[in-house]
Amino acid sequence: MSESPLPAAAPKRRMKLSTLVTLMVCSVVGAVLLLTCALWLGQIGNATRDGVKETALAVARTLADSPEVKRGLLQSPQNNSIIPLAQAVKERNDLLFVVVTDIRGIRYSHPDKAVIGQPFIGEDLRPALEGRENVSINHGVLAEALRVFTPVYDDHHQQIGVVVIGISLSKVDEQISRSRWSVIWSALFSVIIAGVGIYGLVWVLKRELLGLEPSELSSLFQQRQAMLQSLKEGVMAVDAQGRVTVINHAARQILLSSSSIAQGEPGQAQLLNNLTEVVASGEAIQDRELGCNGRLLLSNTVPVRSQGRVIGAISTFRDKTEVSQLMQRLDGMVNYVDALRTTSHEFMNKLHVILGLLSMKSYDKLEEYVLLTAQTYQTDIGAIQHRVKSPVVAGFLLGKINRAKERGFSLQLADESLVPDNPNEKQVTVLVTVLGNLIENALDAMSQQEEGEVSLLMHCQQGWLTVEVSDDGPGIPEAHLDAIFAKGFSTKGENRGVGLFLASQQLDELGGTITVESEPGVFTQFFVSLPWDSERKSA
Repeated sequence: MSESPLPAAAPKRRMKLSTLVTLMVCSVVGAVLLLTCALWLGQIGNATRDGVKETALAVARTLADSPEVKRGLLQSPQNNSIIPLAQAVKERNDLLFVVVTDIRGIRYSHPDKAVIGQPFIGEDLRPALEGRENVSINHGVLAEALRVFTPVYDDHHQQIGVVVIGISLSKVDEQISRSRWSVIWSALFSVIIAGVGIYGLVWVLKRELLGLEPSELSSLFQQRQAMLQSLKEGVMAVDAQGRVTVINHAARQILLSSSSIAQGEPGQAQLLNNLTEVVASGEAIQDRELGCNGRLLLSNTVPVRSQGRVIGAISTFRDKTEVSQLMQRLDGMVNYVDALRTTSHEFMNKLHVILGLLSMKSYDKLEEYVLLTAQTYQTDIGAIQHRVKSPVVAGFLLGKINRAKERGFSLQLADESLVPDNPNEKQVTVLVTVLGNLIENALDAMSQQEEGEVSLLMHCQQGWLTVEVSDDGPGIPEAHLDAIFAKGFSTKGENRGVGLFLASQQLDELGGTITVESEPGVFTQFFVSLPWDSERKSA
């Protein structure tokens, strides 16, 4: 009995940015508010009691310095001028009691007139009788109260009594409660303000992030990086200040390294100049050629705009030699197809001749014609296929032979030539590029002559292929020999002078060489050597 596969685990749901920001800010604000409220509520009781105590002490000191109190202490406890004054102060300041005692602790005033003339209750009076102010919480005839004691002195600074102010603890608790409510309302107001701030923060973040969630941004960034690194073209971008912000792997390879960009090499400096120029002008630069580290680059630079203003520029570039190599390979294939098409037409014509001779039963002429055709095949196609084992190079040479014939000249491959097959596509491509440029240049040079010949010798030995291309054209002036491999140098007009430059550049990349000898009016001969991995295939 087969077991059913377990269901795939559902992808973990990620928290939204708004939820995440709200939770984080609420946690911080809540923790701060809770700590603040705890500290405030813990201190507010002491602060309120201290305020009440200072108020009571102020009232007591005022009464202790009052002449009416001093005179009243010289009268009898039951009939003195202190009683109405104490009652008025009690009612005016909403106190629990105002009691004045003499130096023996006998009450001279009290809300309850029945206890006037009786001793004050409580040991907390003793420090005041000894001349020290005192504050305590105690329970006397009335309710439990906060009691403040202040000595009373006569004009000779002799203590004659004590003023006692009592404030009900319920009044103190009521003030503390009111203060706590103010704390609570302040906390609630802070929560409302924090909520509005959180909403504004989330709104701003969502707008700046184009409404995307962090997981979506991360995914887009990873896709962008993967896309940039997978491109074969070099990509470089700068911001509005000209600082490089993006450079992919292909660009690093083309420019050698990111550190070399800062060194300001000519091609790299020109590339950065293109970017800063586009940032300044806002106009794109299309298909601009520039040399960099021995390579010819083709770059396109466009501005990057956001909300109608230029915030940077991005440049894409690739090695133009690759494009040239592709064009050379395409030309080779076209020439090969043309050669096959021409050969096919010639073969059909020869078949028709053979068929006609057979119909006329001219066997002697038929034998002579077949032998001549076989000899021509051996001379042209057969000889090339026998000496050049690389199909691409062989097809290329067949095409060039036909092209030379069309232009009234001949292209001869030396009998001692031998080119083994090569699995290294780059080396084959470079050889085709070099030969194509040299042969075309030779044919162009002989274009003003009625006849001419291009000779080609190729030989491979110890992993190196040696090529000699010579023609009997007008030759190259000695003054131009050192400049013919420079980019842009040409005697054929504008927008020329790239072929030999590319050939020399590609040979340099492989470690090969190219030199030239020429005698004006007699000959021109090019010598080429390049690595040839013919042994790798046989191995």
